[in-house]
Amino acid sequence: MEGEITVTLEDEDEEDVTVKEEDVTVKEDVVFGVKKEGEITVTLKDEVEIDLINTREKPDSDSGESPSGEPDPETPKPARQHHCSHCVKSFCWSGNVKLHERTHTGEKPFQCSQCGKSFTMLANLKRHERIHTGEKPYHCSHCGMSFTQTGHLKAHERIHTGEKPFQCSQCGKSFTKKGQLKEHERIHKGEKPFQCSHCGKSFTLIGNLKKHARLHTGEMPFQCSQCEKSFAVLANLKRHERIHTGEKPYHCSHCEKRFIQLGDLKAHERIHTGEKPYHCSHCEKSFIHLGYLKAHERTHTGEKPFQCSHCEKTFTILANLKRHERIHTGEKPYHCSHCGMSFTQTGHLKAHERIHTGEKPFHCSQCRKSFTKKGPLKEHERIHTGEKPFQCPQCGKSFPWLRSLKEHKKTHTKKALPLLSLCVEGHFPSHRT
Repeated sequence: MEGEITVTLEDEDEEDVTVKEEDVTVKEDVVFGVKKEGEITVTLKDEVEIDLINTREKPDSDSGESPSGEPDPETPKPARQHHCSHCVKSFCWSGNVKLHERTHTGEKPFQCSQCGKSFTMLANLKRHERIHTGEKPYHCSHCGMSFTQTGHLKAHERIHTGEKPFQCSQCGKSFTKKGQLKEHERIHKGEKPFQCSHCGKSFTLIGNLKKHARLHTGEMPFQCSQCEKSFAVLANLKRHERIHTGEKPYHCSHCEKRFIQLGDLKAHERIHTGEKPYHCSHCEKSFIHLGYLKAHERTHTGEKPFQCSHCEKTFTILANLKRHERIHTGEKPYHCSHCGMSFTQTGHLKAHERIHTGEKPFHCSQCRKSFTKKGPLKEHERIHTGEKPFQCPQCGKSFPWLRSLKEHKKTHTKKALPLLSLCVEGHFPSHRT
């Protein structure tokens, strides 16, 4: 669109404000996005950036241009006559200084008539009001999808074009949105500008701060429409809803097993690859899952942060606490689809269902014997390894299985019984001091 100048607001998702080229004098009631430096960047259609405060169209007879059409370097820039009363910044236009001063005063004069939310800029209010009206005036020319903001449309269209115009100067990684680039650059800088007002913890992303803040407030704004369970994070709600729908969108490329969560798929694939990227700082053990590592490290520290509200018993793992609490409540939420039998644990249900299916997914790497449960496989493997982890505290003898140790302990008890009976019958003299 020739003859127009697009004023790009500070937020990449802000609406574009179009100013006719024949009149770029800024009126006081026009609201622009102001950069932190106190200047407004005007992006021309040919991607050349100039400063709006340095641009004022004059009549053709006195346009400030040389016969070649190039700007006259001697043309004086407008004086910065408008000074911020709070800091040292100055501006050419009174409208700009008014907008800037709101960063100091916190003034938000533009209020939504629907929900009362306030904004510093009129353009931001208009964009917000589309949430209430449902208006989506910006349409994708490729697929017809509609958007409330031009910034969202532009970012969406890059899915079709594959364009990633925002490149990191440190590592060369490219992004479809300017905001994504800014977030990424904080990794290199180590910058964490978003701080929790409750505990002082800092974050690189404002979304992560909002999620964290809900730990303090207890807010759970995302509610399941099926069972009314609530969640602090939208992603957790979506993952939970798959329990109801049965959807398992993540597929293993090795065995075609499917998962509800991406994290579960990644952890599962490490079974195939043998990768164990999470290492214990106390011992040499490694784990395929970060959660497994954290739970393991508590065996070293003795920490048991999860306490039962019924009997005050504590646990190292939250899942163990939930499973334990079902003893008190009698809840058996896991039902067999074959016979209707109920269980307190998913592991018990899965093991039970293998009776119906005949599945034995746990295979010995030494002799290829298969098992329905992981526990029996581990016990079996000790035959090959010779491992005997269960030791008798009385005589020091070791055993590969716990049940063998328990049987062995009975031999000590039986040997002690005849001596005890002799003492009772008085065959031994009493001990005197």
